[in-house]
Formats: sequence, C-alpha cells, structure tokens
Amino acid sequence: MARRRGAVAAVAAALSSPALLAALSVMALGYYSTVFVFLDHWLGLGTTAGAAHAAAFSLIVAACFFSFLCAAAADPGSVPAAFSPDAEDPQGLKSRYCDKCCMYKPARTHHCKVCKRCVLKMDHHCVWINNCVGYANYKPFIICVLNATTGSLYAVIFVCDLLQTGHNFDILYVKIIHILAGVVLFSLCLTIGSLLCWHIYLMCHNMTTIEYREAVRAKWLAKKSGQNYRHRFDQGTRKNIQMIMGTNVFCWLCPTATGHLKDGTEFQNTNN
Repeated sequence: MARRRGAVAAVAAALSSPALLAALSVMALGYYSTVFVFLDHWLGLGTTAGAAHAAAFSLIVAACFFSFLCAAAADPGSVPAAFSPDAEDPQGLKSRYCDKCCMYKPARTHHCKVCKRCVLKMDHHCVWINNCVGYANYKPFIICVLNATTGSLYAVIFVCDLLQTGHNFDILYVKIIHILAGVVLFSLCLTIGSLLCWHIYLMCHNMTTIEYREAVRAKWLAKKSGQNYRHRFDQGTRKNIQMIMGTNVFCWLCPTATGHLKDGTEFQNTNN
C-alpha cells in the first residue's frame, strides 16, 4: 500500500527541503559522536564490550534511517480515482467534496495545504520528512520515532557515564563539550520520546492529530449534555493497533510490512 513516490522525486524533494537535510544531518552527527567519541572514550571500540555496544547502536540507527526513508518516500495515501460517495452512506459518514482538488474525499481525508492534495486519514504534514503523515506511511513514521527515541536514550547513557568522576578529562573545554552534548541529547530524547508517547496514545484510540482536536470539543459537548463520549472509529486498543501495525506481531517493527492496509476509504464506525 505504501507506494513509493519514485527515486528521482524523493531525491528532488530531499534537496529542496532544508528541514529534511537537517534531520539527516542530526542523525549522522549523533551517530558519529556517540560511536566514535563517547563510546570510544567510555569502553573503547577495540574491546569486546565496546564493539558490542557499537554494533547494537549502529543497528538502531540503521533501522531509524531506513524507516525514515520509508516514511519520506512513501505516498501517504491518495484518494483513488475511482472513488465515489455512497448514495446510501451506510456508515453514516458524509463524504465531502474538496473544492481545491475538485473531487470527493472519503471520511478522515483532509486537504494538505503544503502538498496541495487530499491525503487519506491525514495526521499532519511533517516538515522533517517533507511529506504528509497519512494512512499509508503512518506505520513507518511511528517506527522511525520509536527507533529515534531508543537511539537517543542509548546515547544519553554513554554521555552520563562519561561525566562520572571515574573519567578524567585532560582539557576543560573537552568536558564542557561533553556536558553540552549530553544536554542536547537529553533534550532530543525528551522531545522525541514525548512525540512517541503522543502517537502511541493516538494509535491506541485510532485517532489522528486532526481528529483529536475535533474530539476535544465533541467531548466537551457530550459532557455538557450528560453523555459519555467515545471516538467513532475506536475499535478497542488491540484492534486499533493491529489496524496500523498489522496482525503479525513479528512484523510490527518492519516499516515495509504494510500488506494489511486496504484502500483507506472506509472505516468501521462504532457509533452506528
């Protein structure tokens, strides 16, 4: 389902996006400093423990980079050309007409002002991947955030150990650089970790960021009228996760395992 936008288009998009290049630069700088500076000073890359940690961290960064490319190069979800609204509308969801695209868009589909097109189950437009996060690339996006959180946390552990009294720094500014690097890595870990927790919450409730904003008012109105609010697409935590990650647990961390995705135009409504 996660169709690639093409190698030429992906490269052109990367070169035209400073934010995407900045994200790749931070990833490369973080990897170099963690392995060849912090880890080498901590254990030494020539030792068995150092080589093992370097291999583990390299694997995490490689997985993060691959999922990043998958999220950036994949089509987030285009409205099928053959899509037409159901006259009977059995789901109770009104198909809307997009004046900008001059076509009907299914439920949960929104028009992106940046991409200038409608995206199925749009969550948000991410400047860091220079692409929308939607129905077809949400899985590689959340895997990328997970790997980035794990990698930054791993790096913070290295820096924290280096700052212990057992390590001697011959030059003062070297220690200052290590402290600043630790602060940056900790801030990065906290930021990306918060983003991960946020999207795990959304995934467990089968919501998008746009739908959450809409649900805030709907929840307030339901509470005001003495009713209990439940998101209309919430199928339960287990099924919600399976709808995004797939039914095979062993394929959850594979960003290309998206064969369980359908066309993204129909979703079961629990409020029926």
